[in-house]
Order: sequence, then structure tokens, then C-alpha cells
Amino acid sequence: MTGTGGDMAERERVSSENNHGLSEKIGARESRKIRVRSSRDRTLWHGLGAAGIVGWSVAVPTVSGVLLGMWIDRNWPGDLSWSLALLLGGVALGCINAWYWVNQESRNIAKDETNEDTDQ
Repeated sequence: MTGTGGDMAERERVSSENNHGLSEKIGARESRKIRVRSSRDRTLWHGLGAAGIVGWSVAVPTVSGVLLGMWIDRNWPGDLSWSLALLLGGVALGCINAWYWVNQESRNIAKDETNEDTDQ
């Protein structure tokens, strides 16, 4: 009878360990579902915001370069068109700035996906 009681205690311990592992898996899945549901509502706004950041990060340096170039051309006329030179400089600076923002967002997405994979 002692062997049967020991076997029963062992089965209860294994069952308890299995239930604990199962509850952790269910908890991780549920938290992932909640995260996805909350992020699904903001994907449109998040996408529009990202497009806005990229657009403004190119537009502001470009327009600033043109305005500065026009001012320099008006005050110190010369053979070189500062408007054109600073337009190209502003576009280059804006593209580098946009690349920075897109790269940063890409890293954040990859980091979030890695965190979700480790939660499983």
C-alpha cells in the first residue's frame, strides 16, 4: 500500500508541474493577444504618423536649404546658385534623416518581435 501512495503522490506532483507549465503558456498567449488587440487599433495612426515623420524629415531641410540659398543669392550675388546647392544639400540631409527614422522604427519592430518570441 505504501508503494501505491508514493505513486499517487508522484502522479500528483507531475500533474501539478504540468498544470503550472500549461498556465504559464496560457498566460503568455493571453498577454500576447491583449498586446495585439491594443496595437491593432493604432496601426493605421501609427503608419500615418511614420509617413508624416519621414515626409517632414525630408521636407523641412529641403525648404530650409532653398530659403537660405535664396537669401544668400539675394544678399551676395555670384556665379554659384546657392539656392540650387542648398536645395541638394537639404534633400541629402533630409534623406539621411528619413533613413535614420525608418531604421530606428525597424529596430523597434524587430525588438518587439524578439520579445514576443521569447514570451512563448
